[in-house]
Amino acid sequence: MKAIITDYQYENVNQEKSLIEGAGYMLVAHTTSTPEEIIAAASDADAVITQYCNIDERIISRLQHCRVIIKYGIGINNIDVDAASRRGIYVCNVPDYGVDEVSNHAISLYFALKKKLFTLADALRSGDWGYSSVVPLHRIAGSTLGLAGFGRIPQSVAKKMKGFDVHILAYDPFCSAEKMSEMGVEKVELSQLLEESDSISIHCPSTPETHHMFNSDAFRAMKKTAFLINTARGDIIDEAALIAALEQNAIAGAGLDVFEREPISKDSPLLHMPNVIATPHSAWYTEESIKALQRSVGEEVVRVLGGNPPLHPCNIAALKKYGF
Repeated sequence: MKAIITDYQYENVNQEKSLIEGAGYMLVAHTTSTPEEIIAAASDADAVITQYCNIDERIISRLQHCRVIIKYGIGINNIDVDAASRRGIYVCNVPDYGVDEVSNHAISLYFALKKKLFTLADALRSGDWGYSSVVPLHRIAGSTLGLAGFGRIPQSVAKKMKGFDVHILAYDPFCSAEKMSEMGVEKVELSQLLEESDSISIHCPSTPETHHMFNSDAFRAMKKTAFLINTARGDIIDEAALIAALEQNAIAGAGLDVFEREPISKDSPLLHMPNVIATPHSAWYTEESIKALQRSVGEEVVRVLGGNPPLHPCNIAALKKYGF
């Protein structure tokens, strides 16, 4: 049996190679970019591993006996899940490799915004000694942090932030109030989250329901002193509405690791606003998280090619719908 990698940005794929070939299967790593190149590489593969390549219906229809398509990462937006499901192909991701990294990044953006650290640093470089550049600044203890979503990453955020004596609200229609309460978090509706939070950190998946969840109406509902943080997916925020809200001081600022279009244009107003901290979709990165990601992908291939169900399937309901 054969597994192929369509594309990767890592130094090497030695870890995957060791796991997959150690189990008696073949692994071939490519750096494809066009649909024709992907089809040529993957048509006879039993497992397809991809990072950024668009695995659409045209490509999936040419996979002769593929059992599983695995994404290097969490978001599977570049894979046509319905097309794969119609063919009885598992679509899998790796949801847990960067929980610590992404939660730490969100918290780092939170503190940098709340303490106005970049403003202070810029003022000092300009010769301004003192705190006048950040007046008014408010105490973090006793403030309210809102979490949009309550999966693995926001749960990690909540656990870490409880030590700072903040009140934590969370909106997630798929998580029970009991589960949140066990972690000292109050379950609320989105409207209450917007109205009461001093900062909101977004941790939702990208779905039709969450597309532009944070739009002009949401920004009008938020406190003018509130900060918005997004380490999830760029299309959850209506970027044009966010730019307008920041320009009109409808909210206080934003910390963004993801954008509607990536890479973001260097001419985007978001990169030139003093109350915005922007990073290049790098919240997930540490050397340790890369190793964990590559190991998990290799293990998933071995699991499925060995005749076992995958650990992290994303399309079980769709497979059942199509009779698999």
